[in-house]
Amino acid sequence: MSTTADMPGLSGPGDAAKVGRNAHPLRAIAFGDPEVSVERRDDGTIYLRPKVALGDYPVRLTDRLHHWAALQPDRVFMAERDGAGGWRQISYAELLRSARRIGSALLTRELSAERPVAILSGNSIDHALVAFGAMYAGIPFCPVSSAYSLISRDYGKLSFVMKLLTPGLVFAADAGTFAEALSGTVPAVTEIAVSHGAVPGRRVTLLADLLATPEHPHLDAAHDAIGPDTIAKFLLTSGSTGNPKAVINTQRMLCANQVMLRETLAFLKEGPPVIVDWLPWNHTFGGNHNVGLTLFNGGSMYLDEGKPMPGGIEQTVRNLREVSPTVYFNVPKGYESLLPYLRDDAALRAKFFQRLDAMFFSGAALSPFVWNSLDELAVRETGFRVPMLTGLGATETAPMFMSVRPATSRSGHVGLPISGNEAKLVPNNGKLEVRARGPNVTPGYWRQPELTAKAFDEEGFYKLGDAIKPADPEDFGAGFDLRPHCRGFQAGERHLGQCGSAAGAARCGLRAAGPRCRDRWHQPRRNHGAGDPRPRRLPAGQSGAAGQ
Repeated sequence: MSTTADMPGLSGPGDAAKVGRNAHPLRAIAFGDPEVSVERRDDGTIYLRPKVALGDYPVRLTDRLHHWAALQPDRVFMAERDGAGGWRQISYAELLRSARRIGSALLTRELSAERPVAILSGNSIDHALVAFGAMYAGIPFCPVSSAYSLISRDYGKLSFVMKLLTPGLVFAADAGTFAEALSGTVPAVTEIAVSHGAVPGRRVTLLADLLATPEHPHLDAAHDAIGPDTIAKFLLTSGSTGNPKAVINTQRMLCANQVMLRETLAFLKEGPPVIVDWLPWNHTFGGNHNVGLTLFNGGSMYLDEGKPMPGGIEQTVRNLREVSPTVYFNVPKGYESLLPYLRDDAALRAKFFQRLDAMFFSGAALSPFVWNSLDELAVRETGFRVPMLTGLGATETAPMFMSVRPATSRSGHVGLPISGNEAKLVPNNGKLEVRARGPNVTPGYWRQPELTAKAFDEEGFYKLGDAIKPADPEDFGAGFDLRPHCRGFQAGERHLGQCGSAAGAARCGLRAAGPRCRDRWHQPRRNHGAGDPRPRRLPAGQSGAAGQ
């Protein structure tokens, strides 16, 4: 197999990758590509509507749990590292049994949207059990950033969240790790549940006790009573410019968006996805997009305890040496951190690309250098470039709203609204501000009606606050780009696509619709010294294995 590194006349890996884009085809994947109709109003407002209607979606996300527990009861739904370095696994049948037991326990506690479940600890199987138990019983839950408990010293935001949500039960996997936060913020009358450990001066309920609860006689009725408007969860905006907002996520939002994803990422229909993922569940990308995509399509999620930083990326690499993903989700910093390992470890590279249909990035713009480098490595291993996908969405859109096409995907491009969504482009100080409407859009912010009113226009479109421009002014079917330096003037919280800065919005003359974009990974640095992530140009015949 020829590789781009073998081609003469190239001055560096970036040039090699550019040639590779022309010389090597893109891996073919099934992908939805709906056309849009365009309506123009006299005031300059433009409406984009996909011509392909959204298909039916289930009433409850847990309907898919029933489906897969019956069809593939022994398939791994989720796995995490155990203390011995192996994998603790839970199957679809085990998840359903556990959700019913925990749901039964929660039904006896008179929990509700007014008294939901709050989960303070990060991604884990125990976190998933509590979340699905609550969802099964029709009780909302809220995954809270662990930073509010473990990094903050005054617990200001955690205290605000407790007052905003008034949870009836608070869960943390490790009581010892969260003891100070639990003691300092959870009222004495509120129940604390833990996987293990104790909180000094407080009585705690063990997760094992919840799992041992006999099934409640009204559990099936409670599950059947869940409807499209039932609140499944609250997701918190980051609160980096103020206190968090609790975004209402209904069953309609979650179920509709998963059908949107399945019809757009149509390759998911060809086989159950296998995902190795670290993205936190208190954000919509990890918690809604990825966990939901796994469940909805009968896939398996391997929890990655690593992070895209020194001391954390090594754990990710270890996991990817054992599990070949079929689709891989990360932020730009994550891809940047992986590059040196994929470049230098031939076995890791082979395992990573073995069955990889597509990659997906969110949170910031992926630098052309990182993108080209991944293309080069994919070609070196498979002879094909692997599609790199992205789009535009927000916590308030559950999250997917717009998507690129594989063949035209590039950094800064966000594509077109996917089936079920409408996009409204509103003239705003010489720019086009994009707004969203569809069954995946939130009804608002919990107990904050004034913020809800500000987030929507008179037609019910949610104000993302991003400025976009047509990739081809003569053909809106070519999709849209985020305007340079015009990202981040938004009413809510974006987690898909590429975020920019509030200062950039000001430079572009855009009037802000609300708080700025947060929780983003900034554009990767272009390193040129030690730790440079760029693939080295190799002499012909060398594989790029470590030490070569």
